[in-house]
Amino acid sequence: MGGRSRTRWAAVALGVTGLLCAVLGAVMIVVVPSLIRQQVLKNVRIDPSSLSFSMWKEIPVPFYLSVYFFEVLNPEEILKGGKPEVQERGPYVYREFRHKINITFNNNDTVSFREHRSFQFQPAKSQGSESDYIVLPNILVLGAAMMMENRPMSLKLMMTLAFSTLGERAFMNRTVGEIMWGYDDPLVNLINKYFPHMLPLKGKFGLFAEMNNSDSGVFTVFTGVKDFSRIHLVDKWNGLSKVNFWHSDQCNMINGTSGQMWAPFMNPESSLEFYSPEACRSMKLIYQEPGMFEGIPTYRFVAPKTLFANGSVYPPNEGFCPCLESGIQNVSTCRFGAPLFLSHPHFLNADPVLAEAVAGLHPDPEEHSLFLDVHPVTGIPMNCSVKLQLSIYVKSIKGIGQTGKIQPVVLPLMWFGESGAMEGKPLQTFYTQLVLMPKVMHYAQYALLALGGALLLVPIIYQAQSQDKCYLFWSGSKKGSKDKEAIQAYSESLMTPPPSVVLQEARL
Repeated sequence: MGGRSRTRWAAVALGVTGLLCAVLGAVMIVVVPSLIRQQVLKNVRIDPSSLSFSMWKEIPVPFYLSVYFFEVLNPEEILKGGKPEVQERGPYVYREFRHKINITFNNNDTVSFREHRSFQFQPAKSQGSESDYIVLPNILVLGAAMMMENRPMSLKLMMTLAFSTLGERAFMNRTVGEIMWGYDDPLVNLINKYFPHMLPLKGKFGLFAEMNNSDSGVFTVFTGVKDFSRIHLVDKWNGLSKVNFWHSDQCNMINGTSGQMWAPFMNPESSLEFYSPEACRSMKLIYQEPGMFEGIPTYRFVAPKTLFANGSVYPPNEGFCPCLESGIQNVSTCRFGAPLFLSHPHFLNADPVLAEAVAGLHPDPEEHSLFLDVHPVTGIPMNCSVKLQLSIYVKSIKGIGQTGKIQPVVLPLMWFGESGAMEGKPLQTFYTQLVLMPKVMHYAQYALLALGGALLLVPIIYQAQSQDKCYLFWSGSKKGSKDKEAIQAYSESLMTPPPSVVLQEARL
């Protein structure tokens, strides 16, 4: 009797435990998504108390700048009207260091900052050294010649004389270090002397001279502390709500973020929009596919084929014109009138005539496309590779002898890729706190619900078995009493003589 009681109480205890587990699992299914959302919102906003603030302040991801130059193989033939022939040289790889300075929190839920950048050459990752000599178009000479195209002939002749006196030619042979970080050019000194406001340069001229140990201006972005719907969006750049480089309000708008973090809780309909000071415009990347990076789910965003399309192919880009062939963007208005163009490397996604006009170009989607892999729950990039090409439009300018008989052509100068991937301790911390823990909680709620359901079956099964035993005992007792009655009746029948025998005895 005691054993049966203990079994009954054990079944009841398991049932109560199962009920609690089931209730807890059901509550977690309802509450956990909300808790995870609140934690994400708390930790991705720009606030010193948030988990991602240190990551935002000083990017822990090692960034690398890989530069490829298009060396001109036949400069003399080009001056005679021949087809340009180039050869890709590189990569020349630099470690890029970024950290934010002058961080100021404002009263309107925004924060202002500058992002300081510096570069360090990486010989082990490079195919060559900074002392390598490379033949490239002379941007100062050819750019100035294009800018003088519609000027009086007398000014052109004076420029030709100045170029000859200074020893300036249409093509130059300089080292990678000089091309990147600057060299003393007598033409720059001459222009600054007689036209002091024509050039922004006061010293050396180089393609990346203004980027090293400098910043890309003052960004003011929304922190998301008071109004989360605007988190990371740019409010102003250098105090401007829009730029004035282009010919339409839409093209001049400063849209998106500063290009480092985006709003969380993305879906395949989301896009990545950011303002690039180097491109002088806002850019939008579109969703391509889901993926995984070191166990972390990501969304891959890529550039649409219309990113650098001209106005005739993609009407919203009409404001970036005057344009040439589709696939290259004229950035002369934000590069002091120099005929420079931005595009994908090797004129990828551009009108085929551009690549066909220059021998040695081989556009490859696998090698020359840009992408960003972003964790959709937090909006933080895990892996990225942004690739762009800088080209110059050149042609013979009547009156300027240095341009010879150059046929009109968009001549590529170089292309570069900025790449970075989260790794090491920051990656492990991110995975543990923002991927692993939510995943554990997600599975735990269903495990508790299943366990609770299983435990709730214990008292039900016990009760059913108890009822079966009672029924079997009751039916067995009834069957025994019936058997006894049958045996007794049979015995009585044996002791009672048949009627025929009694009659026979009476006759005798």
